[in-house]
Amino acid sequence: MASQNLTLRLQAPVLKKAKALAARRGTSLNRLLADTIEELARGADRYVLAKRRARALLERGFAMGPLPKLSRDEIHERR
Repeated sequence: MASQNLTLRLQAPVLKKAKALAARRGTSLNRLLADTIEELARGADRYVLAKRRARALLERGFAMGPLPKLSRDEIHERR
């Protein structure tokens, strides 16, 4: 997939910490940021998919087996 350049503006202390983090991980700042953004995007996609699956389950309902036949008094009986 083709990539595009991105201009990013960060405060100097944040940039310094990010460069140090990239160095500790043995990668470039560019790769660190690209990997992080890609992971965030994948996470968002997984969230949307999980939400769709959950809604589909709720719409289908859950098989709870046959329900017992109760009279009105039994339903409202206080225990």
